Amino acid sequence: MNETANDFAFLPLGGTGEIGMNFNLYRLNGSWLAFDCGIGFSGNDMPEADILVPDPEFIIRYKDSLLGLVITHAHEDHIGAITYLWEALECPIYATSFAASIIRRKLREANLLNDVTIHLIDIGARIRIGEFDLEFIPVTHSIPEAQSVVIRTPYGTVLHTGDWKFDPDPVIGRPTNLSKFAEIGDEGVLAMICDSTNAIVRRAPESEGAVRKSMVDLIANIRGRVAVTCFASNVSRIETIAYAAKQANRPVVIIGRSLQNIEIAARENGYFRDIPPFYTEQNMNEIDQENVVFIITGSQGEERSALTRISYDTHQHISFGVGDTVIYSSRTIPGNELAIMRVQDNLVRRGVRVITSVDHLVHVSGHASHDEVTELYKLVKPKYGIPVHGEWVHLNAQAEIAKSCNSEPILLEDGDIIQLAPGPTKIVNSVPYGRLTVDGNRLLSIDGNVLAARRRMLYNGVIVASFAVDDEGMLLSDPNISAPGLLDQYDDCDLIIDNFADAIEQLPRTVRLNDEELIDKSKSILRRILGRKLGKKPLIEVHVIRL
Repeated sequence: MNETANDFAFLPLGGTGEIGMNFNLYRLNGSWLAFDCGIGFSGNDMPEADILVPDPEFIIRYKDSLLGLVITHAHEDHIGAITYLWEALECPIYATSFAASIIRRKLREANLLNDVTIHLIDIGARIRIGEFDLEFIPVTHSIPEAQSVVIRTPYGTVLHTGDWKFDPDPVIGRPTNLSKFAEIGDEGVLAMICDSTNAIVRRAPESEGAVRKSMVDLIANIRGRVAVTCFASNVSRIETIAYAAKQANRPVVIIGRSLQNIEIAARENGYFRDIPPFYTEQNMNEIDQENVVFIITGSQGEERSALTRISYDTHQHISFGVGDTVIYSSRTIPGNELAIMRVQDNLVRRGVRVITSVDHLVHVSGHASHDEVTELYKLVKPKYGIPVHGEWVHLNAQAEIAKSCNSEPILLEDGDIIQLAPGPTKIVNSVPYGRLTVDGNRLLSIDGNVLAARRRMLYNGVIVASFAVDDEGMLLSDPNISAPGLLDQYDDCDLIIDNFADAIEQLPRTVRLNDEELIDKSKSILRRILGRKLGKKPLIEVHVIRL
């Protein structure tokens, strides 16, 4: 298929089949428009990596035709990869004021702020980017200014929902505009690209307002210090916690740099108007700390988070113990159960009372449940339903909803190009896609040699040997062997070294005179000696010094 063809097509390069890393592309008559550019996090099955970003290799080939990057909202799984990938994309960004504030802060830290053009989008605006006619519909989510996007083209109309829910009583922003979705449905929608995160959850819409009432009652009846942990980007929840603290005449201290950045962005854009300024670690000594409410990062048991360090009593400024209460105002992301339990166990061991959503109404999801997704399908009435943003169990659940509402579901893998029009809507091609991991100041392919070697070292260890030889390839001294994590003081290292030296000296002279052959044979010798001893296949490196 010609990727510059005159047609209307959709291509997900991240977020389909897994949660996070949202990166979606639309093509209209040869021009491209990207929607969101987010990060994901590796799980327990990938300890050699941490932050993951989508691989932009495909769209880089067409970046001269990439008109821009449209941001639906400011969560990390929708904006977190911008600073890592923008130099590859080099396109303008379109975002609301709140999202732009957060993006600018990230770009400033990456020394990219002066290079990137950011166009502000008014809430509910209608704009044109090239041939793309875009109308934004405000929706409720756990962060301000989330919007769905109506994409009108000569070939038909597509609704790109972003993340959304129907909240009858949101703490921040207005309720989702159901009548506007109904208008779009009456106009006629070719396809709906829809969030699937909670499509398997069968429950009535839950409101942040209900959490606020519960949190007010809960905090008012707790004696001693209270710490509430939540996602730093959940602005609605931060406002809820701060409001409950205000009602109980308690000052609020925020712990964690990401929370401080979110507070700055929120106040810059007119949010938290009725909430007193938060204290931080730097000035919390100015208040009565026995009556404080902490808002703190680390709800997922992240190793370097503030709450994890507090649970191990290694935080520089704060310690928790008997009489303190920690409230988990968040959901557990699959894969984080053990890390969260470890932190909670440490807290309870220190005498801390731990409260979760099992005990009280302290969390509701920011994503639409099964019934809400069903209602949206009935309002929009798309000809095709295309589930995105979720694991396969979530995508399949939405596909079943689409069928029940007389829409034809189409399930995509990342990298699939679906031609929406003209002609039949169908998958017409697949392009290379992948994931990169942030490794210091560089990006590495998950499937590349560096990560493959790191995985091997992680599970099988590494052995490094070095030795010096003369011009004839004869050893000038005993070899040095290092095997951290494999050999200890109880292993007979002298015998290993002796066996290794003897085997090297028995190699044919032609091998000992050729450095490359000598290194290869030395690796084989070490693999044979230590492989049998350890029952493993470690990564082996040999350095030869010829004097």
